[in-house]
Amino acid sequence: MPDDNSQNLISGGHLVAKALKAEGVEVIYTLCGGHIIDIYDGCVDEGIEVVDVRHEQVAAHAADGYARITGKPGCAVVTAGPGTTDAVTGVANAFRAESPMLLIGGQGAHSQHKMGSLQDLPHVDMMTPITKFAATVPDTARVADMVSMAFRECYHGAPGPSFLEIPRDVLDAKVPVEKARVPAAGQYRASTRSAGDPEAVEELADLLVHAEKPAILLGSQVWTSRGTASAIDLVRTLNIPAYMNGAGRGTLPPGDPHHFQLSRRYAFSNADVIVIVGTPFDFRMGYGKRLSPDATVVQIDLDYRTVGKNRDIDLGIVGDPGLVLKSVTEAASGRLNGGASRRKEWLDELRAAEQTAIEKRLPSLKSDASPIHPYRLVSEINDFLTEDSIYIGDGGDIVTFSGQVVQPKSPGHWMDPGPLGTLGVGIPFVLAAKKARPDKEVVALFGDGAFSLTGWDFETLVRYDLPFVGIVGNNSSMNQIRYGQAAKYGLERERVGNTLGDVHYDKFAQMLGGYGEEVRDPADIGPALQRARESGKPSLINVWVDPDAYAPGTMNQTMYK
Repeated sequence: MPDDNSQNLISGGHLVAKALKAEGVEVIYTLCGGHIIDIYDGCVDEGIEVVDVRHEQVAAHAADGYARITGKPGCAVVTAGPGTTDAVTGVANAFRAESPMLLIGGQGAHSQHKMGSLQDLPHVDMMTPITKFAATVPDTARVADMVSMAFRECYHGAPGPSFLEIPRDVLDAKVPVEKARVPAAGQYRASTRSAGDPEAVEELADLLVHAEKPAILLGSQVWTSRGTASAIDLVRTLNIPAYMNGAGRGTLPPGDPHHFQLSRRYAFSNADVIVIVGTPFDFRMGYGKRLSPDATVVQIDLDYRTVGKNRDIDLGIVGDPGLVLKSVTEAASGRLNGGASRRKEWLDELRAAEQTAIEKRLPSLKSDASPIHPYRLVSEINDFLTEDSIYIGDGGDIVTFSGQVVQPKSPGHWMDPGPLGTLGVGIPFVLAAKKARPDKEVVALFGDGAFSLTGWDFETLVRYDLPFVGIVGNNSSMNQIRYGQAAKYGLERERVGNTLGDVHYDKFAQMLGGYGEEVRDPADIGPALQRARESGKPSLINVWVDPDAYAPGTMNQTMYK
């Protein structure tokens, strides 16, 4: 095609690609549509990979996953109307998970506004409540400028998604290069890293120095801010037991003397100082009610709106978690006064509580029963992981089991939907993780219901030669809901609207060109996982698990009481 730049003209689609390049975007996830193809043309010229999927929800989830893995914003490009509405779930999930991504949606031409053009919908109105920024690009010369504006808004406070719709005539039109503002890489976004109020930092340091029984929860923002080293330094210097959730899992490796997992409720009921880092007081925290009313509670968060929400706190610090924790450690280091060594008894007390919890479920973890107990499955998966294994959980009850047992070995190696609880993130997260980090092994556990939502994009993984080890915990049920129905309405109504067919997902994988294997005997789980690893293909190990075994987290959900 002719080089428009030689004629001093550039199209809207090529301006999109230049702005993406300036932001460091290496890949876009997309499902094609006539409204958006000029963006593809621009991406080819800018060296940005175009990865095409089978459903727009997958494209949006993959952009979210890319951001989580790389620390750079992800980008999905979808067509107008149903293309954009299909992506809504992925954007909403990124919004609740505080993941920076840009969704670009097509739109009918300005010249056909309100005339009923193909796939015309009020996209911006729909996207505004679930994004940090949503707008229509009004003019071709503004395309790159507004893409950069959308990315900048992704990092205002806690990260999150932005949305832009670009009308077809705006995208296809060409304007003189000198009329288009194309922001220079690294020159249109200021640093958002704040170390917090110095006086508050000093106060927290003093609290921790004098605490007898402190505890800290390291949430997703520790990884988002790439504050892992600062978090590790703080807990080791001050000898504080650490619990991790969300993307914060893996901050400390299993076996570290400060790594705790199963005694969190005990710790939060008995601690005198509790520090919550990068985690809101939402349903996962019992809206703050699970913290001892007698404890001094401190909250550190990127978003001012989150601090003190749902529960009173004694101290709130708004800032970059990594920088705040580093500042607290520096402030406390010169005046430890033996406080850290005095906490040995407290850590021993928590370690004993951990051991009690492990021994309670040990029979299930080692169970030889058939159908296979879910605890045995997730225990085998945990043993299978290496330091390079990125673990992805996509499901309800089966992933609730895994949350108590599976321990990633390194920071940034745990991926789950986040607080929206979206099923179907597994395959798109695998896609994002393997594209961004081809050197890493990816291991994904699916519920059979969750896999069904986006499973056809297993073929995309085959097409792009992206091997991973996939496991389906198959009980032919949406079991988390089934438990609730049985609890509320009785066993005679436990099977209404939640029962699935006995699907052989191993054969599904084979049909699409991947590796598949069925497991019914628990002794076969480990060897099957190893064969999947060695196959060098996208794989699904279909493990038939006991449909009458429920995770404690499922049985304790308040909605079923």
